[in-house]
Parts: sequence; C-alpha cells; structure tokens
Amino acid sequence: MLFDADHLSRQTFGDAALAAELLGLFADQCRRLLPGIVDPDLAPAARADLAHTLKGSALGIGAVRVARISAAMEDGLRAGGTAAPAETLTVAVAETLATLTRPL
Repeated sequence: MLFDADHLSRQTFGDAALAAELLGLFADQCRRLLPGIVDPDLAPAARADLAHTLKGSALGIGAVRVARISAAMEDGLRAGGTAAPAETLTVAVAETLATLTRPL
C-alpha cells in the first residue's frame, strides 16, 4: 500500500483543509530530508536520524510505503549494516508525492 487516505481522514477528523495542510508539510519534509537520507557521504547516524524523522511524518499521514522503507533504512544504518537501497526510498517518495497531488 502506498497511501492510506482513511488514516489521514481519521487523523484530521475529516477536516479537508487540515489534511491538505499536513500533506503539504509532508511533501516539504520529503524534499528537505530525502537528500540527506540518501547521501552516502553523510554519517550513518545522521542519515538514520533523518530517516527516523521521515518515518514519523509518513506514519502520521498514512504514507505507508515511505514509512516502511524509512524504518528499514533507519534500522540498517543504526545497526551499522547496509540500509535499504537509496533508490527504493527515492522511488517510494516520488510515487507517494505524485499520488498526493491527485484528489484523494
């Protein structure tokens, strides 16, 4: 599942204006955080912190796939192993943002 619109509706008590505001904030956060998360030159702990932030934001609005991949990246980076491939998160974010620009 890419996006759970019912979850967002529950989180916003059906308030369409609030939902739109949260989706805009999520999109901005994706654009700010993603470059650092996928930057192999950034320290793994810093990348994990960014992935953790994105995971929380994604969970809040129902961006299920972004949350799942961000969690995997965070876990891998914190464990000192390899994180999920950066392109996997990049694609999930792009697909999610494209979905969010269409009417829900």
